[in-house]
Amino acid sequence: MKQNLVALVGTGAIAQGIALTLARNALDVIIYDENRAALASALEGMSFSIDREIEKWGMTENEKRAALSRIATTTVKADLAQASVFFESKGEELEEKRDLMKKLDMISDDEALLIMTTTTISVTEVSKVLRNPERLIGLHFLHPVYKVPVVEVVKGHRTSVETVDATRKLLNELDRQYIEVFEYPGYVTTRVILPLLNEAMHVLMEGLASAEDIDKAIRLGFDLSMGPLALADFIGLDVLLGWMESLFHELGEAKYRPCPLLRRHVREQKLGMKTLEGFFKYDKDGKKVSP
Repeated sequence: MKQNLVALVGTGAIAQGIALTLARNALDVIIYDENRAALASALEGMSFSIDREIEKWGMTENEKRAALSRIATTTVKADLAQASVFFESKGEELEEKRDLMKKLDMISDDEALLIMTTTTISVTEVSKVLRNPERLIGLHFLHPVYKVPVVEVVKGHRTSVETVDATRKLLNELDRQYIEVFEYPGYVTTRVILPLLNEAMHVLMEGLASAEDIDKAIRLGFDLSMGPLALADFIGLDVLLGWMESLFHELGEAKYRPCPLLRRHVREQKLGMKTLEGFFKYDKDGKKVSP
């Protein structure tokens, strides 16, 4: 087992952010996906993210090269076996997470740390299929991972003290603040933010104000960096719909029932910044286009 090697399964925005955060803190990362095109796209996305950091915050080209040089990719799952930490970041489907974590449990060293990213999925439910359930812990990152300094730590019923301690140590090394939360659907950040976003969508649907004015009122009125509708576009409307449906199913509370306007946008594939249109329109660099 290589102490400085972290395995990562997933190529989406959260996975890319995790990889960059690890690499920029001098950890070697190997990303697995069975799809070579997805791996290539992830590398391109990470390079683009760093370019934006260079442009905005003065990160140097040397720092970019150093970070990207620590990130490798593979389509062979066995190549992950020597890692000391395993991250899963593939989505919010219970059976998919169970299947993947079971495979990672089988190929990893008995001392390795197993981390699943989660917004609504139970760590305990996933751990039931593992031979070493005490090694599994959940983390909920916020996007963009490499810029947002807070992480939610989620223990399952069988997560060991040693696993929690190892996770705390890793997050400290990554210069991340963390809160430890009880295992409950949505945890803290998702449960608090979704009703706000959902209500902003209802206000827009009911014609009380324009999307621009709704965001201006909330952003300036409550000293936020981003309005709720712009934040929804940033997260991804399909992602938000999935979270709301999951929490509404689990908790049965009306505040999580997805707004019909959200469903319509997702049905029309207006998913936010990633499709260049959601509640607002965007250019290819993610900048809002004036109506």
